[in-house]
Amino acid sequence: MPSGLPLLLLDVDGVLNPFGADQCPSGYEEFDFFPDEEPVRLCRAHAAWLRELGDRFEMAWATGWGAEANRLLAPVLQLPQLPVIGFPPIPFEPRDKVPPVASYVGSRPAVWIDDALTPEARAWAEGRKAPTLLVDVDPAEGLTQAVVLRALVWAEDLLAGGRSW
Repeated sequence: MPSGLPLLLLDVDGVLNPFGADQCPSGYEEFDFFPDEEPVRLCRAHAAWLRELGDRFEMAWATGWGAEANRLLAPVLQLPQLPVIGFPPIPFEPRDKVPPVASYVGSRPAVWIDDALTPEARAWAEGRKAPTLLVDVDPAEGLTQAVVLRALVWAEDLLAGGRSW
């Protein structure tokens, strides 16, 4: 049942896991969640940022991690179990996220934070009647306070506009 809050769609790789960095960034830890694969880099300090976002948004995983995001990442980042948007089996093209995202979001306002936003994602966002914000993240940098602030300011502006969704 919708909460009345805008949605926040959260990718993992490139956003919470800055896989594009040459080495593990300061403040991050490496986790060996998957044997024979690169370690996953997570910053426990992001837990406070994510809790703040969770106060203003109804959050959902928008990642190829699927249910593994709840099982492996939520405990580290002190997140509740979040809804998971179902994507095609991995590997899939980033543009293949758009139809499941569009279906999940429906007509609700939404912020989508991802490191691989495609022209198809931009066309979808521009064509929506509901307020939509796409936030690009550098996969070498991951989630930053500026990204979090941008989403929070967007939510405040939406609320200040007084429009009911």
